[in-house]
Amino acid sequence: MVVYDVCVMSRLAIHAARACTPLEEIPDALLIVEDGRVAAIGRRDAASLPSGVQEIDARELTLAPGFVDVHIHGAGGFDVMDATPQAMSTVAATVARFGTTSLLATTVTASPDRTCRSLEGMAQFIRRQHDSASAPVAAEYLGIHFEGPFISHARKGVHPPEFIAAPSSELLNRFLGAAGGFGRLLTLAPEVPGALDLVDAARGRGVVVGMGHTDAKFDQAREAIARGAGHAVHVFNAMRPFSHRETGVLGAVLTDPTVTCELIADGVHVDDAAIKILLAAKGVRGTILISDGTAATAMPDGNYRLGTFEVTVAGGVCRDARGNLAGSTLTLDRALRKMVSLGVALPEALAMLTRNPAQLLGLQERKGVLAPGADADFVLLDDRMVLQSVFVKGSPVS
Repeated sequence: MVVYDVCVMSRLAIHAARACTPLEEIPDALLIVEDGRVAAIGRRDAASLPSGVQEIDARELTLAPGFVDVHIHGAGGFDVMDATPQAMSTVAATVARFGTTSLLATTVTASPDRTCRSLEGMAQFIRRQHDSASAPVAAEYLGIHFEGPFISHARKGVHPPEFIAAPSSELLNRFLGAAGGFGRLLTLAPEVPGALDLVDAARGRGVVVGMGHTDAKFDQAREAIARGAGHAVHVFNAMRPFSHRETGVLGAVLTDPTVTCELIADGVHVDDAAIKILLAAKGVRGTILISDGTAATAMPDGNYRLGTFEVTVAGGVCRDARGNLAGSTLTLDRALRKMVSLGVALPEALAMLTRNPAQLLGLQERKGVLAPGADADFVLLDDRMVLQSVFVKGSPVS
C-alpha cells in the first residue's frame, strides 16, 4: 500500500482516474477535502483548485469511499471484548490498513456481567475517539453490534450455550446503558419466545434489529420483519437451511425487498453459487459485505480469543475446539475482490461495502459516500482492486 507523505492539513485535493462515489462514476475525478470533510467532487477539468490546496496525483487509480464494517469482533491479535484502549485502538488501526474506515465493535455471547464490563470499556474508548481531535488515524467506531445473547440454542454456532439468554427488555436496557448510547445493532432469533417484544423494545430505542443465529420458520421470520427486524445477520450461516416446502428464515429474507442481508464473502463461509443466488434475490441494494473478523485478522495461523473462548486458525480459517467455523480472518478489500471475481461490477461491489452498511445505520449522508459534507474517508485502488492508499477524515493511514 502506498503511503503518501502528507501532513495533516485543512485542504487536500485528489486527482484520480475515476471516482465511484458509489452513487455514480466520475471519470478524471477530483476530490477536494477541507477540514476532514468532502468539500467538492467532480471532473478535474470542470474544477478550479482553491488556493493553498495540496494536490495528490492518483491519475492511474480509482477513488472510492472507505469501507464500513457492521460486523467485526477483532483484528491484529485483539478482540473488541477485551475493551482496553490497546485492544480497541489496535483493531481500528489494523482494519484501516485494509480499507475499513468505519466499524461497529461486535460482541459475542458472554455472561451479562462480562458483557457489561466490555460494553463500558468500548463506550469509553468510542467516546474518547469521537471527542479527540488528535486521535491516531484509524478506523472510526460508529457504535456497537450486540451479537447475542438472545439467540437460538439450535443455531448457536460457536456462541457459548451457557450464556444464551431468553429475550429480556430488562437485560437489553442494561446492555444499552453500559454501551453509553452507542448501541446500534442487535442480533436475535425471532422464533424464541419473547423475541418479538424485544424487537419492539430495541426499535423503540433506535437500535437496528437483525435476525441471526436463528432456527425460525418462514412465518416466524415474516412476523419479525413486520415488527421491524429488517436485517439478516451473516446470511446462510447459523440459520435454518432452505427447504422447498418450509423455506424458513432464508425464504423470508430472500423474498422481502425491505430486508438487508449480510454476506461473508471469504470463499469459506458461503459457496460461490449461494452468493450468486443471494445477489439474484436481493440485488446490490439488499446486500452488505461484512468481515465477521476475529482477533486473528491480519495475523499468522495460531490460537486466538473470540470473546471468552479460544479459536484456532489454520490456513487462515478460524474454528473452535469442535471444528465449527468461528468468525473469519477476512478483510473487506479481499471481499471486494471476491465479488468482482464473481462478475459483480466494481461500483456495485463497492456499494455493498460503503453506501449499504452506512444506510443501514442511518449514516448515509456522512459515511460510505463521496459527497459534499460527508467525512473524507476514502480509498485508492489500482486496476486489480488492490489498495494503494487509505484516508480517514482526510488524513492518510500509515
